[in-house]
Amino acid sequence: MVGGLSGSRMLIALLIGIALLIVMVLFTKIQAFLAMIITTVVIGVIGGVPLLNTQIETDAGTKTLGIINSITGGFGGTLGSIGIIIGFGVMMGQIFEVTGAAKRMAATFLKWFGRGHEEEALAFTGFLVSIPIFCDSGFIILSPIAKALSRATKKSVVGLGAALAAGLVITHSLVPPTPGPVGVCGIFGIDVGRFILMTIVLAVPMALVAIAWARNVLAKKYYWIVDDNDNIVHATYTNKTSEDKFLMDLSDCPGTLESFMPILLPIILILINTVATVIGVHNGFIDFLIFLGQPIIAVGLGLVEAIFTLGNRLDRDTALKEMEKGMASAGIIMLVTGGGGALGQIIKDTGLGNYMADGLAKTAIPIIILPLVIATVMRFIQGSGTVAMTTAASITAPIIIAANINPYMGAFACCVGSIFFSYFNDSYFWVVNRTLGVDDAKDQMMVWSTTTTLCWLVGVIEVIVLSIFIH
Repeated sequence: MVGGLSGSRMLIALLIGIALLIVMVLFTKIQAFLAMIITTVVIGVIGGVPLLNTQIETDAGTKTLGIINSITGGFGGTLGSIGIIIGFGVMMGQIFEVTGAAKRMAATFLKWFGRGHEEEALAFTGFLVSIPIFCDSGFIILSPIAKALSRATKKSVVGLGAALAAGLVITHSLVPPTPGPVGVCGIFGIDVGRFILMTIVLAVPMALVAIAWARNVLAKKYYWIVDDNDNIVHATYTNKTSEDKFLMDLSDCPGTLESFMPILLPIILILINTVATVIGVHNGFIDFLIFLGQPIIAVGLGLVEAIFTLGNRLDRDTALKEMEKGMASAGIIMLVTGGGGALGQIIKDTGLGNYMADGLAKTAIPIIILPLVIATVMRFIQGSGTVAMTTAASITAPIIIAANINPYMGAFACCVGSIFFSYFNDSYFWVVNRTLGVDDAKDQMMVWSTTTTLCWLVGVIEVIVLSIFIH
């Protein structure tokens, strides 16, 4: 341990700190950000970390050790790498909300997937839309489309809505620049661009399972359709759908390319950056492409694209107010992420990460399971996926790195754990069920808690399988 600190004492301090964090988040009025800072201080004090910054000698040279140093260093270091991306992402998402771009995407996917594949169209609309937009907002924006489809096709609005909601929550939980995954990347110190490409691929199997569950189970068990008066009514299940053509009013929506480009542009630039970096060729042009593909630049260019294309549909005052509204919603996410960085930093600074990694290496428990378990438990206890993945990343990143495990795997495990069993303490649980007219608690858990748990289970399998091949 660093600075002569006791490993067992620090471990006891960590366990006390985690218990205190859970109590504060669940049973007090203390907000998660403040709770994380208090927890960091408590862990430091109980663990014997110097109250004032102290210079100590380590194998790597002179190092400053102190509770305040860990808090400020962890907070600033984490937000320094991902705060800008979070800001850009939420502003872009707000523009999508108010310009009708999300609606245009839904219409495009409906056209691509064709008749009879409405669940796929809605799921993959949510899959793409939730990359820059919070899933709660995305569902509110897109749920009228699910209802209109139910009215026109006589398909279950519950099946359609669950597929849409699943597509939204999967990328919200896994793919940057959604704030939670970006924060996890910052805490693990990994490349956001590579993590985007990795999680987009790994999110697809989760979406496919959710679609199958929504169509083959939920749609039959809850055959609730929207009638011509826009009321949700219970009916007797039939696998025959109406032949009515569904015509979506897109007169106020931007064009297809215009709607997709602010999302596609950053992804393309980041992909070019990743390929160019792997190839290892350097010249003026390649270096310029690598620069454009840096996540901060790429997402920033996507935002500029959205402002000067989609934003043309808004007057200047409205555009500025909407982007400021998005920035306001990002504030608490940034604080929670920074607080998680502070909590992780004290574990790193004291050498507790190495101590725990060495201990776990002597057991039969795969270390990659640790972030998955912590994120899953935190998700179940307090409901917020962002807090769950950030807390898990803060605690386990130093351990994962010290054990020489691929940090991308650790970050993915944290994000997967945050999807587990959405229920009463999750705001999105209520948004989905209330919008779809599901009132009974048992039905609510069947419709949404089981859907998220299935997505989580697919993610767990992916984590375990990938951990065998990726070290």
